[in-house]
Amino acid sequence: MASSAAPPPPTPQAQPHTTFNVCLSSYEEACLDTDLQSFDVTLQAGTNRVISSPATGVQDVVQVIQLSKKDVWNNQELFSLLEDYFDNCVKTLDSSTSSENCLKRTRDNQLMIIQLAVSHFEKEVGVKYVKTLQELRRFKATEDPFTEEFFLLFESVHKQQGLLNEKLLLKKGKLDKKLKFWKEWRVSDVISVIAFLFGLIFSVVAAAMVAPSAMTTVAAVLAGSMGQVGKWCNSRWRSYENAVKGQRGLIYTMHIHNSITMADLVNIRALVVKLKIGIDSLLQTADFALREMDGDMVKLAMDDIKKKLEEFKDTIQSLSQYGHKCSQDITMARMVVLRTIARRPNN
Repeated sequence: MASSAAPPPPTPQAQPHTTFNVCLSSYEEACLDTDLQSFDVTLQAGTNRVISSPATGVQDVVQVIQLSKKDVWNNQELFSLLEDYFDNCVKTLDSSTSSENCLKRTRDNQLMIIQLAVSHFEKEVGVKYVKTLQELRRFKATEDPFTEEFFLLFESVHKQQGLLNEKLLLKKGKLDKKLKFWKEWRVSDVISVIAFLFGLIFSVVAAAMVAPSAMTTVAAVLAGSMGQVGKWCNSRWRSYENAVKGQRGLIYTMHIHNSITMADLVNIRALVVKLKIGIDSLLQTADFALREMDGDMVKLAMDDIKKKLEEFKDTIQSLSQYGHKCSQDITMARMVVLRTIARRPNN
């Protein structure tokens, strides 16, 4: 008798729980977060205390809530980011002050001298432009108002702001992840609360079997405890969610204002470069006039300087305005961040 043929191997099928497994893995990763673990520990401890004594009352629950609020908001990483942010604000203001000092030297030296040269040139018509050339020599001898120290400080501040932005975006991503998996995480704690309620029910049943006369008292305690547990859980969940959103809002505020300051610094750097190019161009024209010493050549050079002078003055004015704007933006940003901290969720 021929043996029956072996059944064909089953056709491979797509795993039906692939999406669930991916979500579960992400959820498990989120639950490794130290803040979530701290929250769970506090929740379990509070639950155990209430189970051990159903008539504990509201005060014990309030103490647990207050303790967990501190665990959620007082985040060392967030505090470190705040320190970095305010430190950057101070250094950026120092950079802005340094920029204003450089501008002052530009006004007191390059701008004042070249304006005197133009003034003498307009008065020395038909002569050898002695005073005009004298001022051009003074202009040529002036030092660069934007020192190497200024650029080192400026680049250092800009680099630190870029690093801070990266840290803020990284922290924002972590908080976004917490909010994304908040519902899944909340479900796990709901299960813990359900288990706690079952424990209370079993306690009531056991009490009724041992002492039927105490049934009314125990039932009253159970009803009160269940109501307190519901309020406790809702308050705890709302407290933590608000705290995470509060941290996220604070991070977002710092990121936005830091980005504005970075944009201000980019504009300041561009204007500084433009101003240095303007100074170099004026120096080349002055050098041409000093080399030629001919009346017509000096006149040609001074006419060119007069044209460049207006753009030079405009650049100085624009740079001064941007420096002032940068300082105002930083001052306003610090006020906004401090107000955000003052309105933190656990207040």
